[in-house]
Amino acid sequence: MSAIESRLAELGISIPAVTKPVAAYVPAVTSGNLVFTAGQLPFVEGALPATGKVGAEVSPDDAVGYARTAVLNALAAAQSVIGSLDRVTRVVKVVVFVASPAGFTGQPAVANGASTVLGEIFGEAGAHARSAVGVAVLPLDAPVEVELILEFA
Repeated sequence: MSAIESRLAELGISIPAVTKPVAAYVPAVTSGNLVFTAGQLPFVEGALPATGKVGAEVSPDDAVGYARTAVLNALAAAQSVIGSLDRVTRVVKVVVFVASPAGFTGQPAVANGASTVLGEIFGEAGAHARSAVGVAVLPLDAPVEVELILEFA
């Protein structure tokens, strides 16, 4: 068992199957020693667990979990192009989009759902730059979307 597989097992986390794109794009691409993921929604077995805006139809606490799910989907996309998450040497950048009504300002707390699990999985290599962005609507009325830039060896 690889180091990351052992760490995931210790955390009780499994990386899901790669989510099928909902439009004309691929889940991830590499360029040099970087992997860029497409925006990943919080699909669980092919379905969104909730829809709507965070702070209206979706609670901020639930959205933290959806950000965590979406980043695991992003890791699945990355793994599909680099073969093993053990090749990840650094989480470079995380962008979390949060569907939000006017006046909602809790995007950073929602984005912590993605950031925290990356730190748990990768340790120091999981420390990253991040943007937490409020948007009017996301594809399929998803509450969150996450994309990653990872460095790999």
